[in-house]
This record gives sequence, C-alpha cells and structure tokens, in this order.
Amino acid sequence: MKLTGLFVPGINSSMATLGLLVLRVWLGVAMLCNHGWDKLIHFNDTVGHFPDPLHITPAVSLILAIIAEFACSALLAVGLITRLAALILAIHLAVAFVVVHKMTLTGAQNGELAFIYLAGFVTILLAGPGQYSADAVIFGKTGS
Repeated sequence: MKLTGLFVPGINSSMATLGLLVLRVWLGVAMLCNHGWDKLIHFNDTVGHFPDPLHITPAVSLILAIIAEFACSALLAVGLITRLAALILAIHLAVAFVVVHKMTLTGAQNGELAFIYLAGFVTILLAGPGQYSADAVIFGKTGS
C-alpha cells in the first residue's frame, strides 16, 4: 500500500459519508474552539501551570497540546490528512485520559470528556474522512 493510500477515503453509503462529515466537523471544531484556541492565545498565562505528564517540560507539553488541539483539529474539520490528524488527537487524548485523569470517569477531575473525544477520534482514524473531505479531493475519490 502506498503512503497516499492511507488518506484515500473508503467507499461508504451516502448516509455514512454524511455521518463522517458531521463527526469530523463537530469534533474538530469543538476541540479547536473549546480547547486549542484558548491554549494558543493564552500560551504565556498557561505554560506556568500546564500539566507535564510525559516529563518533557510544561512548555513542550503545551506546544504538543496546541499542535493536537488546534492544528490537528483544524485538519480534521476540513478532512485533510485526516487519519494522521485523528491519530495525533487520539494519542493526545489517550495520554490525557490515562496519565492525567488516571482513567477516572466519575468524580472531581474526571477524564470523561477526554474519553468521549478519544472514542470519536479513534472512530475517525478507523473509518477515514469520508467522501466529503479534502482528502477525497486531493488523494482520490474512492479507496478499496
């Protein structure tokens, strides 16, 4: 399989394609607006108290979070290199859920939201972007 084959949308029914579009745009815009944008514009205010779950310094952790939550969310919403963007977001949310929130789904400081986002990003990673995506325009209309 060629590397570009990873970005070719699969063959789906019209409703599945519409569903993938809605899921991509919904999750991408929500993550970008509710999480990525705030971290980007308040970088200096946030860096001093940002979690460092991988012990790579709070600044690097925050930069990686911005790359995932802002840049990859934007790519996901438009459907450009969708599977790569979804993979990066899934890794980011897995670290948040497992390391930061200690896989807690209830109580104070729970990781329920990270867990739900993770499910959506893994779904997009597995299903691909659908036909209504930049990937479909750039890499081809159908995949096997």
